[in-house]
Amino acid sequence: MVRLLLVFIALLWTGLALADEAVDICFNYGCASHAQALIAESRLNMLRDELSFAANPEQERALLSLAMGRLYGWAGEQTPIHVDKGGNYADEGEPGSMDCIDHSLTTERFLHLLEDRHMLHFHRVVGRVKRVRFLIMEHNAVEIAELSGAAPHYVVDSWYVDNGKPAVILPLQNWMDGEGPDV
Repeated sequence: MVRLLLVFIALLWTGLALADEAVDICFNYGCASHAQALIAESRLNMLRDELSFAANPEQERALLSLAMGRLYGWAGEQTPIHVDKGGNYADEGEPGSMDCIDHSLTTERFLHLLEDRHMLHFHRVVGRVKRVRFLIMEHNAVEIAELSGAAPHYVVDSWYVDNGKPAVILPLQNWMDGEGPDV
């Protein structure tokens, strides 16, 4: 009986440890549409291995940029977001296009997935952040903070790039001041 219980616990543990993750992806501007993307455990393990190479916060941000591109690319294999181009105009409003609201919500979900699986060792997810310039120009991204010292803050902004490309990560204050690729 004890042996059977141990086998059951081992199977249960293996099943929990090898679970794919469903992530809600929003698109079509302002999260008008939603779809689930299933991120395979094998792909999550690959991201874990890649992110584990970071020896400091700077390296982790560089690897995190690549990881965000991978996550968006994998989600694009299953959802219409594969058509998304950087900015709001290059994709000409095709179904699956994403504005900064769509990107910030989806990026936040991806970052929490990585954080919940203990893949981030030098940063924590703060949450969505908005900048307003010239009273009418709003832009959204996701804020992260370093865990050590004075905890500098950064933004992860995937809106600037085509689907599957590495996300832009900038110091928060630079982003608030309007810095970022011209799209």
